Amino acid sequence: MDPSRIREKIGRFRILVIGRANAGKTTILQRVCNTRDSPKIYNNAGKQIDVAVLTASRGCGLHDIENEMVFESNRGFIFHNSRGFEAGGTSEFEQVKAFISRRSKETKITDQLHAIWYCIPMDEACRSFTAAEKKFFSECDTGSIPVIVLFTKFDALYDVEFSKLRAEGKSRKDAKELAPKQAEESFPNGPQLKFLKEVRWPPKCHVCLSNMEKDDADCRALIERTAGTLDNEVLQQIFVSTQQTNLEICMKYAVERTLPRRLDSAETTSAGYDGIIRILSAWFPHIDVGLS
Repeated sequence: MDPSRIREKIGRFRILVIGRANAGKTTILQRVCNTRDSPKIYNNAGKQIDVAVLTASRGCGLHDIENEMVFESNRGFIFHNSRGFEAGGTSEFEQVKAFISRRSKETKITDQLHAIWYCIPMDEACRSFTAAEKKFFSECDTGSIPVIVLFTKFDALYDVEFSKLRAEGKSRKDAKELAPKQAEESFPNGPQLKFLKEVRWPPKCHVCLSNMEKDDADCRALIERTAGTLDNEVLQQIFVSTQQTNLEICMKYAVERTLPRRLDSAETTSAGYDGIIRILSAWFPHIDVGLS
C-alpha cells in the first residue's frame, strides 16, 4: 500500500473518551495530539459545530457522544466525548452502551470504534470509584473494543506519600524525592486495581498519568499500552502511524510486528529493497519516503 495514501484509504483511529467532569480528559487529548489548541467539533453529518455557541448554551452539546472531536495538529484521531454519566442517570448509561454496540457493528473500519479510554482521576476528592464507574465495568460488555483505564492526576498521590514519608521522619527534600516512586510502587496493591480485577468486564490494561498539564508531559505509556491492546495489524498501523512526534514507537512496531513476517515473502523478494521500504513505511504515512 502506498504509505502516502494509507490514511485516506483506511481512515483515522476512533476513540471514545469517558470520564467525570474535571478528570483532565481534554488536557490528555491535547498532549497526545501535541497541541494547546481546542479541538474542532463536528456533528455526525460531518458539519462543523460552532463551539462558542455550545459554550454559550451552558455546554449543551459539548458532551454529545455522537459529535466528533478533531485536533488540527493531528487529524489521525477522532475522539468522542462522554461525561461519564456521573449524574447517575440511567439514560446516559444506556446512551453510551448503545453507542458502543452500534459502532462495534459497523462494517467499515473507518466508522468503527477502535478503543475506549476511561479516565478516573486520582485527586483527593475523587479517589474512590463512583457508582457510574462501577456500573460501567459491571454491566457494559464492549466486545472486541479494548478499554484502557487512565488514572489521571496521578501526581495527587505523590502528596499523600509525601505526608506519609514526613510522618516517618524523612526530611522534606528526601520525602519529595521518594514520594513519586513510593506512589508508583504502592498503587498496584491499592483498592483501585483490586476492584478492576474483580469486575465482570475488566479493562484490557491501565496507565497512570501524572503532570499532564506540563508542556513536556510524557504520553508514551498511554500510546504503548493502547497499541498493545490491539490484535488487528491494520488497527495497530492506523494507531501507531498517528504518532508524528514519536518515531520510536513507529519504528518499534514496523520492525517487530511487520518485518520478521515479510522479509522472506514473495512480495518482498520480488520488489527487493524498495519492497522492504514500502512495507516499513506503511507505519510512517506522514513521512514522504520518496518512492514512486
